[in-house]
Amino acid sequence: MTPVPPVNAVPPAAALALGDDALVLSHRLGEWAGRAPVLEEEVALANIALDLLGQARTLLSLTGDEDELAYLREERAFRNVQLVEQPNGDFATTIARQLCFSTYQHLLYGQLAGGDGPFSPLAAKAVKETAYHRDHAEQWTLRLGDGTAESHGRMQRAVDGLWRYTGELFQPVEGLPEVNWPALHDTWTTLVTDVLERATLETPTGPQSVAWAAGAGRQGVHTEPFGRLLAEMQHLHRSHPGATW
Repeated sequence: MTPVPPVNAVPPAAALALGDDALVLSHRLGEWAGRAPVLEEEVALANIALDLLGQARTLLSLTGDEDELAYLREERAFRNVQLVEQPNGDFATTIARQLCFSTYQHLLYGQLAGGDGPFSPLAAKAVKETAYHRDHAEQWTLRLGDGTAESHGRMQRAVDGLWRYTGELFQPVEGLPEVNWPALHDTWTTLVTDVLERATLETPTGPQSVAWAAGAGRQGVHTEPFGRLLAEMQHLHRSHPGATW
């Protein structure tokens, strides 16, 4: 079981932001159930989704009722970054999104685990999970980027299309003073760029290289696909209020 810090010691804004990141990405990866390109990836993506769901449950439970927070909040009340809500697209798009986010999350939890803040116990466990998530994304990036002309082209288009959402990852989150955000950004850039180069892919330049950094998702401003994701995720709970199983 993931260690849980005392509730009164937890910054609610930080727990909500990190919990929403994990919850929304977990749902996106769950959409691959029955649709993954090979059976092995069906299992891998499902396991990553379950890891993220476990993180989300722990984090959201620190700020209130996890079911109510997941299923009864309106769109503007969610604090996840816009990157995790982007549609799966083809498999290359999912992998590009995973590469960007899992590298960030692994580095973030590494910093939190090394400190003595309220998220340190949770981060110590989560950093092991995110190490696998990151390795999985890196291996597929290399495989697709340095594969056929078709897979290379799809992977490059995926990276180009998602790059604008990466800047928001490095906007400071309230309640996480122990995180060195500039250092996190620099290390993330070095690691992701290295993977892209080894995959014979180019780091985005030109208009698509301008990463959105205004923190819109953290402020409750989301992209158009998020509304449909939320409707699907919340439909059953809202259709049967108070139901027990």
